[in-house]
Amino acid sequence: MKTIDTMSRAELAAFVQEHLRTRDLDMVLSGGACVSVYSQGKYLSMDLDMIHITLMSPKRKRIRDAMHELGFAEYVRHFKHPETDFLVEFPAGPPAVGEEPVKEIQERHETTGILKIISPTDCVKDRLTGFYHDDDHQCLEQAILVARGNPVDFNEIERWSKGEGRSDLFKQIRERLKKKA
Repeated sequence: MKTIDTMSRAELAAFVQEHLRTRDLDMVLSGGACVSVYSQGKYLSMDLDMIHITLMSPKRKRIRDAMHELGFAEYVRHFKHPETDFLVEFPAGPPAVGEEPVKEIQERHETTGILKIISPTDCVKDRLTGFYHDDDHQCLEQAILVARGNPVDFNEIERWSKGEGRSDLFKQIRERLKKKA
């Protein structure tokens, strides 16, 4: 077994998820860490957002106890391990992109276990949420990184964009998302 200080972002996330599953805490990786994974590190996020898959989020104490078992200490809203710079956070669930639930959770086999992660299509939608609603151009650039390097369903993103009331913006950026790097 790898030591925490030698684990990649995806390996650490899988390691934590595997341990949490033994405690009946089923999590999915979301947020900027997904961009890091899908962009092969072209974008760096130092936090791992783990969201409980079901509608009812677990009590914080259950998460805290499980994370303490792995050697993580709680600092306000995140957990830190002395052997890594990555922070683990547990935003409220269930996983969603804008006004809709996440459509697809993928499983990746890492050396430390199975990593549950939102799909590249849902990752693009997650990043576009920040662009659409907060005019965050960094989120747009992150969406482009994911879209250019992974199979994504542009028809699904267009349908979702319409539901977010942002068909106009999607039409403006569609070609940027599709253009090969």
